[in-house]
Amino acid sequence: MTEQLGRVLGRRYRLTAPIGTGASAEVYLADDVTLRRRVAVKVLHPGLAGDEVFLRRFRAEARAAAALSHPHLMAVYDWGEDDGPYLVLEFLGGGSLRAMLDRGTRLTPSQALVVGLETAKALDFAHRNGFVHRDIKPANLLFGDDGRLRIADFGLARALSEAAWTEPGDGLVGTARYAAPDQAAGGRIDGKADVYALGLVLIEAVTGSVPLVGESTLATLAGRADVPVPVPAAMGPLVPVLERVGRPDPTERPDAGALGQALLAAASQLDRPEPLPLAGAVDVTTVGGSEVDPTLLPPSAPASSAGDATVVAPSAQQREDNGDRTTVVRSGPPTAVFDGLEMFDRDAPGDEAPAPGPAGRRRSRVWLVLALLLLVGAAGAAFAYVQALPATAVVPAVDDRTLPDAQEELRRVQAEAELSWVVDVREEFSEAVADGRVISQSPAPSTVLEDGKAVTLVVSKGLPLVPVPALENLSVEEAEEALGEVELALGDVSEANHETVEAGLVLDWSADGEVRPGELRKRSEVDLVVSAGPAPRTVPNLAGRTAAQAEAELERIGLEADLTERFSSSVDEGLVIGTDPGAGASVERGESVEVVVSKGRELVVVPDFRGKTFEEFKRSLVDAGLLPDDVSGNSRGDPSASDPEPGERVERGSAVDIFLRR
Repeated sequence: MTEQLGRVLGRRYRLTAPIGTGASAEVYLADDVTLRRRVAVKVLHPGLAGDEVFLRRFRAEARAAAALSHPHLMAVYDWGEDDGPYLVLEFLGGGSLRAMLDRGTRLTPSQALVVGLETAKALDFAHRNGFVHRDIKPANLLFGDDGRLRIADFGLARALSEAAWTEPGDGLVGTARYAAPDQAAGGRIDGKADVYALGLVLIEAVTGSVPLVGESTLATLAGRADVPVPVPAAMGPLVPVLERVGRPDPTERPDAGALGQALLAAASQLDRPEPLPLAGAVDVTTVGGSEVDPTLLPPSAPASSAGDATVVAPSAQQREDNGDRTTVVRSGPPTAVFDGLEMFDRDAPGDEAPAPGPAGRRRSRVWLVLALLLLVGAAGAAFAYVQALPATAVVPAVDDRTLPDAQEELRRVQAEAELSWVVDVREEFSEAVADGRVISQSPAPSTVLEDGKAVTLVVSKGLPLVPVPALENLSVEEAEEALGEVELALGDVSEANHETVEAGLVLDWSADGEVRPGELRKRSEVDLVVSAGPAPRTVPNLAGRTAAQAEAELERIGLEADLTERFSSSVDEGLVIGTDPGAGASVERGESVEVVVSKGRELVVVPDFRGKTFEEFKRSLVDAGLLPDDVSGNSRGDPSASDPEPGERVERGSAVDIFLRR
């Protein structure tokens, strides 16, 4: 990428530093030499330059994407073709969510909710305007220096889908790790595919891994076809929301607007998030060897005075965008209290008086003028007094409401009274009031409060945190007692084998997906993993090994060998015939296994037939462990020969032929 630095595209955009590269494009920091501002330029793969289908779609999508304007969509400033197509984009110095995760950062559920909410708002806007992104992933979620999220590459994925050139190793539109199962069908997809992908991104942002990822693209998509996304408990209050998002049937998923509402509802169950640790895109202060960015405006002049400023409560949109901060704005001329004032009624009823003479009429005119002047003066004084009075309103009762409800009620009262209060929110732990609800308010309800005064809301952070005691090597009963001392409860107890820890003692513990947490809220449940002792051993197949080899193998896996010998006609002497229990059996560590070793074939001597009758000789063969077989000769004669012959050593059970005298 460094070879491209200094290149000027469209006679306007000078490439100054590399930002990142992908399979389909390279991204550079550039100077817009016409408007003197920093921009990002995405230079697409040269292989796309000759693809007319892609270029036609690219031009159409670039025009449409440039027309999309939303606070959470990356702005498209320009596009063109200069030895290949390129896009000129808003430069976002905060870097991408991908870069943040690659640095080992893991978001809290609260931070993930903010990312999800801002993304859902942008997706809802784009979907309602007919755009589906098709490639929502951490690399396409970028942040400005202010921490505000923007979605990048709207329209580009669709253009790439119609290109003859495909990204190496994957022709699927979108990154397969985040693709919804309906994207594999090849038909028309809607915005719910983006919602599915966003759910996977949020899970990865908190846990570090993407669910349901196979060894290949086909395996990944096939594995998601009928399987809901498993949402880990580490997602906390977001679990129910993400379970709906991860359903394989798109008709059962919420759209982006419904997802945003569900995330807002879940926010009341989470703590206020810490600022995101942005990874940064590139150090623009040192690009080109300059310590000062010539395209930046100088700092603003200090405000002349705070005297003409008034504090106003933020609107609902401001609260969502600004984190519920109080806003200071300049005030204009005061609003008139009266449009007019009737001084008196000229036609008041009364007794008719005689018509005055000339002198009387003159005196009457004088008194009338004086009366008018006095009335006008009094009215002016009254008007000035009324104008000088501060606006007031009665403070409503908002205790035991959720914080958003309380703030909304205060905004309503302020709007009706045309005044503004400073709303100060403080948090405290509470054992009596649920997390996120107002514990108390000051001033008290029904207090008449002037414009510009403060209303303090004390909001519950839920139950207090307590330290989790060390539970390792305690029995379950001892662990439960230790937890009870700090007002924690025993949760699920599971077992795991361990070679050194005695059965029944605690190996590990966790709560809310966190292993060995340092602190937990009171009354939280702690799950235990208890040792089940050493794992059972599987008896190996030792047949055909020597006795020494069998003993060594059993000793290696923690078992003892009990050697016994037995004659065998099929196994050579000194080799193992088998074991008891047999191969594949499960036994406890340290138990004995009988190893049967062959003594070889058992040989016996063929008895002598001389001096014996036929019956006596047969009996002697049987007693010797031999089998009388064929008999030939005179059936009344005595044995005269045998095969094998008397005195020969043969294997026990061998057959012996008998010959009788004729």
